Order: sequence, then structure tokens, then C-alpha cells
Amino acid sequence: MRHGWRELSGLLLPVACVGCGRPRTELCPVCAAALHGGPARPARPAPRPPGLPVVYAAAPYGNAVRAVLLAHKERGALGLAGALGRALAGGVRAVAGRPDGPGPLLLVPVPSATAARGHDPVRRIAAAAARDLRRGGLPAQVAPLLRQRRAVADQAGLRAPQRRANLSGALGVTPGGRVLLRQRSSGQGPLHHRRVILVDDLLTTGSTLAEAARALREAAGGVREPSAREVCRAAVVAASPSAFEINRN
Repeated sequence: MRHGWRELSGLLLPVACVGCGRPRTELCPVCAAALHGGPARPARPAPRPPGLPVVYAAAPYGNAVRAVLLAHKERGALGLAGALGRALAGGVRAVAGRPDGPGPLLLVPVPSATAARGHDPVRRIAAAAARDLRRGGLPAQVAPLLRQRRAVADQAGLRAPQRRANLSGALGVTPGGRVLLRQRSSGQGPLHHRRVILVDDLLTTGSTLAEAARALREAAGGVREPSAREVCRAAVVAASPSAFEINRN
């Protein structure tokens, strides 16, 4: 029934794969495999910005992966959120390992510049990833703890030092997020139980994730001990080829 409906929809509302142009499918099996068909790998930009947590990426950014991310983010192809969420879930599984405390994984999306216009692509992908993780037996939920504290310039065309300066101090934590992150006296805070995972769609220089990690640590009361720094980790759908390839061997 579902397959027949898709076939009928393809005739009435012709679509083409956003990755390669194959007709009558929004995302063909080959392009889907490029997105989430392989194991997630560590991603580390060079130079590595201070404060960047451990990051895992599902795929290198290019070709079909780039086309899928842009179609979802820039053109509102919301039907791609499921495939992107599956890819992100693979990165979360790889970086999360086995949480050592109670409660679900908290997927903290990096705020999107388009959220004010009603489309928050990273949060939408994070929600799809959380569903995929729960289906696989790993409790997870989206925790939108971060907010923009000030406007930032368009990052396109900026080099790594310029991006760090552009983003410095730009993110903060919501009031409710501060309460959650400061649950430390009883040892139940999520930062102390390897449960907080920053999520984003793309890693290039790492400046955005480094700033997000700074905001979380600051909200938690300036956590400094190494064991606490390590539990703020990150997962992305894709990383720039240089950051992804550096750890392949």
C-alpha cells in the first residue's frame, strides 16, 4: 500500500532525487547510502579551535550529502529530515558510547539562523535522530537549551579565526537549561553522566560547536574538571572532507 502510494505520488507530483536527479524519488538508495550507509567517524578540523569537544560525523560534506543538506536547509525539503536524522543518529551512537548515569541522552541542537522564520533545520533533524535512537533502544530526547544572545555575521567566506571572533559569546543557555545543567550537588547533572550531546548539521572549522560547548560549560557553573569536559560531546551529519578524512586511517 505504502509503495503504491509513493508510485502514485511520483506520477501526480513528479520529484527527482536531490542528490543525483534520479526521477520519481526524493532520495535514491545510492545517495541515501552516501549519507548514512557507512560508520560515523571522528571529525577534527585543523586547526582545532579551543574548547571543541569530541565530534563524530556521519559523512564527508560533498556531492550528494551536500545536496541533501542544502535542499533541507535552504529549500525546505522537509521530507529529507528522516534520512538526515538517521545519519545524525549514527554519529550520536558513535560518540555517546554507553552513558554512565540515569535518564535519556539529551540532544542539544545548535540554534539555526532560520529558526525565527519558522524553519529550524537542525532541531528538525535532531528530532528525527531522537526517534531513530529510541527505535533502536537508546532513550533520547531533544533538549533545546541554547539560544542566540546576539546577531552574528554570515559565516560564509570567513576564515577560521574570523569565525571564532564572529561567534565569540554569541550563544547562551535558556533559563530552564541553566537549572538543568546545574544539578550538580547530588551528582545527577547530565554533564556528569555523559548524556549531553551537541548536534549540528555540518562541521567546517568547529567554531560553532566550540562556542556551543563554552556556553554549556559556563551555564553549568564553569565546569573545569577533565571528566566533566569530556561528557560534553558532539555529533554532526557531515564534516568538511579535510576534517573527516584526517581520521580515516
